Amino acid sequence: MLWHCLPTSLPDYAAIEIDDAIVRQAGLLLCEPPAQYQPRHPERTGFYQLFETHFDNYVRTYEERFEAHSGPLRPVVVWTVEAFLDRGRVQGGFARIRCPKCHAEHLLAFSCRTRNFCSSCQAKRAVLFAEKLTSEILAPVPHRHWTFSIPRALRGLVERDRKLLGLLSQTAYASILKTFQALFERTDVRPGCVVSLQTFGAYGGNWNPHAHALVSDGVFSDEGEFLPLPSLDTAAVMELFRRLLLRRLHQAERLSESFMQNLLSWVHPGFSVFAGPPVEAAAAASLESQARYITRPALAMDALQKLDDGRLALETPPDPRTGATILSLDPLEWIHRITALMF
Repeated sequence: MLWHCLPTSLPDYAAIEIDDAIVRQAGLLLCEPPAQYQPRHPERTGFYQLFETHFDNYVRTYEERFEAHSGPLRPVVVWTVEAFLDRGRVQGGFARIRCPKCHAEHLLAFSCRTRNFCSSCQAKRAVLFAEKLTSEILAPVPHRHWTFSIPRALRGLVERDRKLLGLLSQTAYASILKTFQALFERTDVRPGCVVSLQTFGAYGGNWNPHAHALVSDGVFSDEGEFLPLPSLDTAAVMELFRRLLLRRLHQAERLSESFMQNLLSWVHPGFSVFAGPPVEAAAAASLESQARYITRPALAMDALQKLDDGRLALETPPDPRTGATILSLDPLEWIHRITALMF
């Protein structure tokens, strides 16, 4: 049957009463007008203007102002920012899109395709990742959302050596694997696990490397049988994660023996492991939401607001130490904070 779409708002002279039965027989369907494409105009946002105006100065002053704490300026930072500034506007290239029926057309600017920087590209990547994860990757069994965090004493070490991010995700999985195998007293079983690294916290995109994971709430045998978890002790997983990571950092010659023993002696270790409630396989929307969360962008394009004194401000959750909800920094500090999140 051919359905005809009619706009819901008709001019007075065309307004007529249509019986429901007649509508069904005639094959008419009342609907909203089709949505129109609205360009994003990233150049109008404070985020874009920050990098367009101040990035060259940031590169010139980086060695003097930031290198001692954060290490040399990484090539990925320059490449990513240049790609971001060159795309998103028609001046940087575009596709011409035309409707074959009504012949309406518009220009669609090419995206920059950067990772962990442009909120538009990262949000799209998060949606695609979540869809693929729930439709093709995750087994039809319950899963939990896990988070693995490290103390402040180790965060600067990871900032200067980004290869340690891989060690962080590997150790998170090893901690889950060893704990689950111990619960079943078997070494021939393993859980399903997808790990996503994030480098930012909730307080103005602060540097906080941690690992998110979606983990099956049980293990699979070599024959493919799924065995649900009999119990769960996140404190035991945290202690194993702590000891494994410190030992691996020491073996990689990133921690001295004395500093490792010092960290192991802390009563409040600074490590954290969180496991959320199990989500059933049938709750696809909840799993997709969690998958988007663990791959979300750090800052939205319109998050930064320019102040009269030239600084930029960001609204944040209340700081646990000061209670402040506004973070205000000068442009170069913001650029450094944001670009540090790339990996």
